[in-house]
Amino acid sequence: MRVNTSIFREYDIRGIVDKDLTQDLAYHLGRALGTLMRRKELTSVTVGRDCRPSGAWLAQGLKAGYLASGITVLDIGVVPTPLQYYSMHYFNTQGGVQITGSHNPPEYNGFKISMGQGTMHGDDIRNLATLIQQERYDDAQGVWCSVDTVRPYMLENLENLRLGPKKLKVVVDAGNGTAGPFGPELYRRLGCEVIELYCDMDARFPNHHPDPTVEENMIDLQKAVKKHKADLGIAFDGDGDRIGVVDEKGQIIWGDRLMILLAREVLKDRPGAAIVGEVKCSQTLYDDITKHGGQAIMWKAGHSLIKAKMKETKAELAGEMSGHIFFKHKYYGFDDALYTGGRLLEILSNTKLPLSKLFTDVPTTFATPELRVDCEEEEKFALVKRAQEHFRKKHKTVDVDGVRILFDDGWGLIRASNTQPILVLRFEAQSEKRLKEIRSYVERELASLRESVAVA
Repeated sequence: MRVNTSIFREYDIRGIVDKDLTQDLAYHLGRALGTLMRRKELTSVTVGRDCRPSGAWLAQGLKAGYLASGITVLDIGVVPTPLQYYSMHYFNTQGGVQITGSHNPPEYNGFKISMGQGTMHGDDIRNLATLIQQERYDDAQGVWCSVDTVRPYMLENLENLRLGPKKLKVVVDAGNGTAGPFGPELYRRLGCEVIELYCDMDARFPNHHPDPTVEENMIDLQKAVKKHKADLGIAFDGDGDRIGVVDEKGQIIWGDRLMILLAREVLKDRPGAAIVGEVKCSQTLYDDITKHGGQAIMWKAGHSLIKAKMKETKAELAGEMSGHIFFKHKYYGFDDALYTGGRLLEILSNTKLPLSKLFTDVPTTFATPELRVDCEEEEKFALVKRAQEHFRKKHKTVDVDGVRILFDDGWGLIRASNTQPILVLRFEAQSEKRLKEIRSYVERELASLRESVAVA
């Protein structure tokens, strides 16, 4: 079968429906995955999907492919991505697929794939394209059935999440994504007063894009929190694996700052635990983990890479600036925005302080958001390698993912995106003046490197 190999990305398969993604492709993907599973003596999967209409017929094709390769398929229906991850643990399957476009525009969809209990990424995903092109599949006959993963997920979380005496009011903005019917129900059953904002599933995303890392997508939530005098606001991305948080003043708490609170609670129960953050995270996170007796680990961005590092280091918690938060502590180690919201509610319900006051002892720094610079696919990785070599001659650097240039009073980052033709930059410093200086210096050096490559 002929396929567009560019849709086989670092962390998933993602493309435009009816152009890149067809039911025939989904069938062949099921055949390829089923064949790989049989060769590894794996026998069963769960298949879920988000609320996009194309998910239903993509699921039909995928299931047919799995069945033709002899795999048992448990259909869990329309659920957020974390419930698909949970279903693999609950039903003890050897893999699974969530059909989701995540926060991408309505015309997109995709496949997040697990093999064994790990998420497929990198060459394992890209090699699927080769297998599909060759069509060298194993033939057998599988079986399928429809199962409920929502009820056990809710019951387990209601058992494990224990809120304290303070009653909380929370605004939930699901951005019309798949988490809308599930997050508010969980928080109500935990005892919170919940005000819903865009919690009906609508894959056209008519109110705003379901991506809580973009400030403009958080405006309605900020307004609603202040209007209703809520204790906090929680936002979900399109498939419910990333969280956004707003405090009682309407201020956004980005993922790396949220991690400070979550890490402190974990370290109370697991002194000395390893905690993983990605390379874009604030230095205040790593310093705070160390200050509270934890082992701070800086690692590569990307949910699949973070999960792998957690297993390697036996970390109890991990997180990204983007709002992917992974709890191994009292949980399963996958990214679940609904559960992360519950852990935050636990913290708030057991203190008399408002959310904004829980950061008073965190040093004030000044940071840019994630900055994106266009850069051709064939150029970006070579340019970052040159930047690593260039900056390490003059500065202390961290090169686990791109190059993080360290200064006495701040840092700058240059890394290549694994999913788009861009460079990702971020800067942090102890003053606004110094932030501008560091950013200007790094961007100037980067521009010079690009010019030298172009001339060569």
